[in-house]
Formats: sequence, structure tokens, C-alpha cells
Amino acid sequence: MRAGTGARLFGITALVLGFSFLYLPIVLLVISSFNASKLTMVWAGFSTRWYGELFRDKQILTAVWVSLRIAFWTASAATVIGTMAAIAMTRFRHFPGRTLFGLLVTAPLVMPEVILGLSVLLMLVSASAIFGTPSKGMVAIWIAHVTLTVSIVTVVMTARLSDLDRSLEEAAMDLGANRLRVFFWVTLPLIAPSLISSWLLAFTLSLDDVVVASFLTGPDSTTLPVKVFASVRRGISPMINALATLMILLVSLAAAIGGWLMIRRDKQLRRDARILLRSESN
Repeated sequence: MRAGTGARLFGITALVLGFSFLYLPIVLLVISSFNASKLTMVWAGFSTRWYGELFRDKQILTAVWVSLRIAFWTASAATVIGTMAAIAMTRFRHFPGRTLFGLLVTAPLVMPEVILGLSVLLMLVSASAIFGTPSKGMVAIWIAHVTLTVSIVTVVMTARLSDLDRSLEEAAMDLGANRLRVFFWVTLPLIAPSLISSWLLAFTLSLDDVVVASFLTGPDSTTLPVKVFASVRRGISPMINALATLMILLVSLAAAIGGWLMIRRDKQLRRDARILLRSESN
């Protein structure tokens, strides 16, 4: 009994310490965002002044809009390209160069972001010398972020497509549907949760990137992480704490909505399974 009580106490202590290590800094950051003082370590009373300062800062708002646009188009392009690559890897297993193709698709996963950002910058500088295209800016960051995230989408979608029941697609084709209709009416609904997850993952990684974007940021294309990093180097401002608090709130709401949708979908699947069992028993 004593050994069991000691093990249980140790487990609870480790759990509390682990969650405190993970979430206590976030709690302190949220509290600091309501500090009336400019000094983060000096509490001068509760105030929401820094949220007002945040929404009046045009540079921060511009950086937020730039980051959201880049992240949206990055996630969309990476999801399409990664899904096509995953289909090629799972449905066409013996085409020439398949091994090399797989290595090239997944190479950005193990490549340092410094090398990726520098290589894209050098490529765009060379293209600028030949074609006169800009070497920095939103398009440059978008290209680098797609290169960075497409490999992650490919891995996720390859795992999903490998576990997909092919008999459903074969049954649809036996009923007269062509491959295009089978993809849109059978395959796409089945892989939709993985597509949404891949899109959100690519969106988050693009929105969070600092290293690659720092190589390719132009005068009018400063992303939010780069702006925040530059601001923090001059000292932690309560306005940055307010920005981080709002981002935490948005992410928490998105996670809560996603969890609610997953729970609702699981309940619907269980309800359908019970109805099917009743119909078969009758």
C-alpha cells in the first residue's frame, strides 16, 4: 500500500511540475499583458491600455495582415501539391525515379531552415538578374514557405492514403463512376479530415516562421514573427505580450472548435453504426 501510494504521489507531482513548466510561462505572459506599467517585471495595476496601443500600431497590423496572407496561400498551395505527391507515392508505387522523388519531397524535413532560406534567396537573386523579378518580398517568402511545408503535408497525406480502404473506390468504379468522379465523391470526403489537418499545420508553420522569412523579408513584406523578434531584441514590451495573448486566445478557440467538431463527428459515426446494427439485426 505504501509503495502504491508513493508511486501515485510521484506521478501526481511529476504531472503538476510538467504542466507548470509548460503553461506557467503562458499564464505569466497573459497576466503581464494587463500590466499598466511599461516595465514587465513591475506591476503597476490592471489595465488594458496595451491592447489599445496594439490596435493603433499600424506596423504591427500590417505585419499581421502580411503574415495571414502568406500563411493562407502557403497552406493552400502546400496542401494541393502535397496531396498530389502523396497520391503519386501511394497509387503509383513503381514509376521510374520513385525513390528519388520521395527523397526530394521529404528533404526539407531534415534540412536546416537557414540553408533553405539562403538557397531560395540565392535562386531568386539569380532569377532577378536574368528576368528582373524581385528577389525579396511576399512572393519570395511564399515560395520558401511552400517548399518548407509541402513535405509535411506529403507525409501526413501519404499516411492517410495508405490506410484508405480502396474497396470503396473500386465499388464506385464498378457502378460506372470514372476516376475523377470517384476522387471527388468518394476519396475526397474520406481524406477531408487529413486535408484540413494538413492545411492547418502548414498555416501554423508558415505563420510561425522566423528564420526563412528573415532572409526574404522586403521593405513592405515584414511578417509578424520577424517584427516581433525585432521588437523583443530591443526589450520586451507589454504590447507584444498583448499580441501574444490574443494569438493564444485565437489558437485556443480554434482548438476548441476543432475538438467540438471531432466529438460531434464521432457521435454521429457511433449513431450511424448503432442504426446499422439495428437494421442488420432486424
